[in-house]
Amino acid sequence: MFLYLSKKISMPNGLRVSSLSWNSEQGWLACGGETGLLKVLKLEPRAANEGKKSPFVAAPSNLSMNQTLEGHHGTVLAVNWNQNYRKLTSSDEKGLIIVWVLHKGMWFEEMINNRDKSVVRDLRWSADGQKICIVYEDGHVVLGNVDGNRLWGKTLDVQLHLVEWSPDSRLILFCTALGTCQIHDLKGNFVAQLGIRFTEREFAPTAVIVAIDWYNGLEGYSDPNAPSLALAFQLGRIQLMRHEMDEEPILLELQMMITSIKWSPDGEVVGVVGSDVSTNGKAPSSIVQLFSHTGMHLRTLRVPGTRTSALSWEGGGLRLALAVDSYIYLANIRPEYKWAFFGSSTCMYSFKKRDHLDHSVMFWDIGTGERVRNQISMC
Repeated sequence: MFLYLSKKISMPNGLRVSSLSWNSEQGWLACGGETGLLKVLKLEPRAANEGKKSPFVAAPSNLSMNQTLEGHHGTVLAVNWNQNYRKLTSSDEKGLIIVWVLHKGMWFEEMINNRDKSVVRDLRWSADGQKICIVYEDGHVVLGNVDGNRLWGKTLDVQLHLVEWSPDSRLILFCTALGTCQIHDLKGNFVAQLGIRFTEREFAPTAVIVAIDWYNGLEGYSDPNAPSLALAFQLGRIQLMRHEMDEEPILLELQMMITSIKWSPDGEVVGVVGSDVSTNGKAPSSIVQLFSHTGMHLRTLRVPGTRTSALSWEGGGLRLALAVDSYIYLANIRPEYKWAFFGSSTCMYSFKKRDHLDHSVMFWDIGTGERVRNQISMC
């Protein structure tokens, strides 16, 4: 796998970017930052490359949309897409939540909620886009639906940091400031405590969970038994789990301070960003690392800047967006494909379909352009 930086987008007035989310269906990229910064960007392939676009390489692109959304005044800490209903939800450090909708090619404010008592730490839409869960720093939780109706609210006796949905939208995970993770059902009832295996290794005093991501399975599972739930701890620890009750998770220990973690759209790769701490006395530098779902290291990329606060994947899984200081960097990914030549004009390459365990082999006559695909069963 090859990973390299391809584009740099600067924010106005040098404002730092704190949150980032790429809509994998429609291609909009939302970023939030200091003093109410909120932008929606869209990158389109350059006209000269439209007829030559390859499914294996991210095409060069230009910004076709660069809209600034006004309404926030504090630092925008979270941005999250509802892809099914084409809505964007943003929240800031002052507790203001805004839902935005697209109308005639522009984003407009649809709903506002302001619980002026605590900071919104995180918010996530369910995989089907029907419900949204919002968590506040003081332990208050609100569950609402896509129409803006409040379904229920409760206050947990703990300081909350993060929230995540299960792929089937039946469970909700709440990560606390104490480094624990609670499992609740759709009605808010406590189900169980998620097992943090690092705490069994005297890791508890520093077990700060900084990111959680559960692959939603919308593009299928290449391996139904592969880990899909990822928890990242600030001091370079990652726990990959097959399900919420997995007693034998994959544990990774990295030489970096982690700030964010995210699964690729097909659930095959997990991206990790943060600061490299193995710099031999030099100032920490921003770093991106990619791992397979089995925990195998794939690639490391160093990024200019002092702090990488967020990352997000493009829908095709061939490009990453990175929030670094007051910039957004785009990084292209070129996976390793298995291929061979027969004679001088026939290329054979293999690939795996996202929704099946089967592999496919393509025979491609590079002279005529003719392609013939054969499917290989893994049984």
